[in-house]
Amino acid sequence: MNTEELKRLTVAETLRLLRAGKVTSAELVRGLLEIMESSQQDIHAFVTIDAEGALRQAAECDARRAAGEDLPLLGVPIAIKDNMNVIGQPCTASSRILEGYVAPYDATVIAKLRAAGAIFLGRTNMDEFALGSTTQTSAFGPTENPVARGCIPGGSSGGSAAAVGGGLAICALGSDTGGSIRQPASHCGIVGVKPTYGRVSRYGVVACASSLDQVGPMTKTVEDAALILNVISGRDPMDATCLDEAVPDYTQAWAGADPEKPLAGMRIGLPKEYFGEGLDPEVRARVEAAAERARALGAETVEVSLPHSGYGIPTYYICMTAELSANLARFDGVRYGLRVPCDDVIAQYGATRAEGFGAEVKRRVLLGTFVLSSGFYDAYYNRAQKVRTLIRRDLEAAFARCDLLLGPVTPEPAWPLGVYQNDPIRNYLSDVLTVAANLAGCCALSLPAGKTGEGKPVGVQLIGPNFGEMALFRAAHALECRG
Repeated sequence: MNTEELKRLTVAETLRLLRAGKVTSAELVRGLLEIMESSQQDIHAFVTIDAEGALRQAAECDARRAAGEDLPLLGVPIAIKDNMNVIGQPCTASSRILEGYVAPYDATVIAKLRAAGAIFLGRTNMDEFALGSTTQTSAFGPTENPVARGCIPGGSSGGSAAAVGGGLAICALGSDTGGSIRQPASHCGIVGVKPTYGRVSRYGVVACASSLDQVGPMTKTVEDAALILNVISGRDPMDATCLDEAVPDYTQAWAGADPEKPLAGMRIGLPKEYFGEGLDPEVRARVEAAAERARALGAETVEVSLPHSGYGIPTYYICMTAELSANLARFDGVRYGLRVPCDDVIAQYGATRAEGFGAEVKRRVLLGTFVLSSGFYDAYYNRAQKVRTLIRRDLEAAFARCDLLLGPVTPEPAWPLGVYQNDPIRNYLSDVLTVAANLAGCCALSLPAGKTGEGKPVGVQLIGPNFGEMALFRAAHALECRG
């Protein structure tokens, strides 16, 4: 298998080749390590690469397959976002404050992947503590978009998106707090799934905002995303927010569909607020073309309204920063990570956090602390929670009329590195079309929808109701095959 073939390889194809004995896991890992070595300096998709560990795991997988064993992902290499604990590997959340920390246990999603036979290649770069939309707030330097060179890959899961989009990894895991899987997936031309809140365990994942975070797959195809989500979904007694809900086989979502009209009987809503002022014309054209394809494949499209969507960004940034402020209080220079010695403990707290946290983390911690402070809690945080309920009810009302929603992922394609780096408000607004799914807890997916005239990828977003992943995958698979 040559380098270009390996870069295009999907999870489903990898499994077929491994099961047919046409390639070994060791060969795959060696090939991917060579690609990483040649591309890492330019793209910087990874924070750390575990070459020795990956080769050891590959040899073990090959031995197990030779002994007749077969597992859902046996021998498939996967990249992991640097906020998920993998035992024996660094887990820094791309922050200086966690330099030197080595994970003493596996996150639940990692344990499930390990039990399914997956191989862990290394840790992908991200915005520090998942705070950002560009992967430029990483303490270890920015990641570059492998498709639109010189541009951001999106964030915060930009390293995972760049690794998959650039062919450095067959698939990856990301986490989505306000669009952090879908937005970089859109910018890098891959599939990214944000599952229903509670579908996937958060145990062992460095918390950003606990009521918003969700782990999901980042892959080259819809089928690959379904394969990965099959493995990582399900109840976890270590996570009280992980729901005991039956997990269907997502790869069967499109089984039995009419080959000519695979979306027959499906009603897809087009939120009018998502097509308003500020949407890039080329993004609009790609999304409208996807809606037209959906109609040609048998779906009915209807206009729906999400009247409170204009309050999504302020609501999200109040709720998220409040939870972040509480979650990051544990990084104090006492228990783990960076420690700046001082004469007293309060000074040590301050010095450690001042040196360990980057500017964006400090900005959001200050904002979160402010909205939770005495005298401002009711004015900001409590009111934001009420608006969050209104946003959730808007989506519920829309789903009473349709099966899914279709719209853009981001208002514009990837922009050049450094352009908005000192404009936090401008960066925050890039999440305007994705935060509603996190605030409501419902599932959503980004699917490649073509490229701009400059060759920048554009994604289309599908949003489904709680535990509506089967409908999400059905529609995405049909649109992907006929795109």
